[in-house]
Amino acid sequence: MKRLDINNYYKSMGMLIDIQNQVDYQKYHHPDSINIPYEKLLLNYKTLLDKNKSYYIVCNKGTKSRKAVSILEFYGYDVTQMSYE
Repeated sequence: MKRLDINNYYKSMGMLIDIQNQVDYQKYHHPDSINIPYEKLLLNYKTLLDKNKSYYIVCNKGTKSRKAVSILEFYGYDVTQMSYE
């Protein structure tokens, strides 16, 4: 599993997806991120993601982003877990 500190993310690298719920996303999120909650992403990944693009997945604590990245990697997507640490 690829991991990267959020401070090393640049928009040109690919899409940054914050998988927090909408309430937590409104409280705090990276300014370049889009919000696709965890459940929505995993239920709709075939329509939301393109296997020819890179995605950077982040959540507040890292637990859900780690799970999401592991699942999406299994399905053949280029995903990297981002951390705030």
